Amino acid sequence: MSTPPSTRARLGFGLIGPRRSRHGVSFDELASLALPVGDDGTVIGVDADGRPAVLGINRPTPYEVTLVGGLWTAQVLALRAAATGARIAVETGRAAAWTGLAQAAGGGQPCVSLHEVGRVPPQGASAGSPVVVVRDCGMRPPRGRVVAGPWQSVVTLLPYLSPVAPRLMEKSALVGVQRVSPDEAAQIGRILRLSPAESQALSTLADGVTLWCADRDRQFVMTQATDSETGLLGSARRMD
Repeated sequence: MSTPPSTRARLGFGLIGPRRSRHGVSFDELASLALPVGDDGTVIGVDADGRPAVLGINRPTPYEVTLVGGLWTAQVLALRAAATGARIAVETGRAAAWTGLAQAAGGGQPCVSLHEVGRVPPQGASAGSPVVVVRDCGMRPPRGRVVAGPWQSVVTLLPYLSPVAPRLMEKSALVGVQRVSPDEAAQIGRILRLSPAESQALSTLADGVTLWCADRDRQFVMTQATDSETGLLGSARRMD
C-alpha cells in the first residue's frame, strides 16, 4: 500500500511540515516592523536614540582608528571584534593589563595575541581571517612595524591628547574621543572641526561614552558592557 501524500518524504528536503494560514499586514502597518539594524560590523554600543551603533572595522581596504580614551573601551572593542571572527594582535607595554582578556577571549581558541612594543610580526590577514591590531603604546606610540592593510585594521589607543595625536587623528578614518579636559576638548574640536556644542560636551562625558567621528559623521555612543564583559573587565571607566 502506498504512503499517504501527507507523510511522503521529499528527497533532500525532509518531511512536509504542518500547514498554517499566511500572515499579512496592511501597508500602513509596515513601518511598525522596522528593526534597529545598522551596517555590518562590531556593535560598540547604542546611540542617543537607543539604536545599535556599529563600527565596520573589518574591511578590504586599510583602515586606521584612533581612540583618545580609556583602556576599558579599547578592550571591549577588542573582545567584540574577536567575536565577529577577527584575530586581535595587541601591541602593548603593559601586557599584564591584557593577559586576562587574552586568556578568556575565543572560548579557548587563540584569537588574541600579545606582543611587546615594536615586536608585532606579520599577521597574514585575509578576507577569511581579518586582523585588528590594537596599539596600546602610551602617549607617544612609535611608528608601528605592522601597518593597516587589506583586512587588517589598526586601532591606536591614546590615554590623552599627546603631541602625536593630531597627526594620528588626521590620518585616521575613524576617531573616538572620550572625556578630556576643557583645553584638550577645544584642541580636538579644531582638529576634527566639531561644533561648539560637541567640543564643550567632550569635557563632561560620562564613563563609557565616546564621540565617534568619521568624515562629517558625528555620533555619541554609550558602550554598555554585557555581564560577561563586566565580570572580565569591570565597570565602564575612563581612567585606569
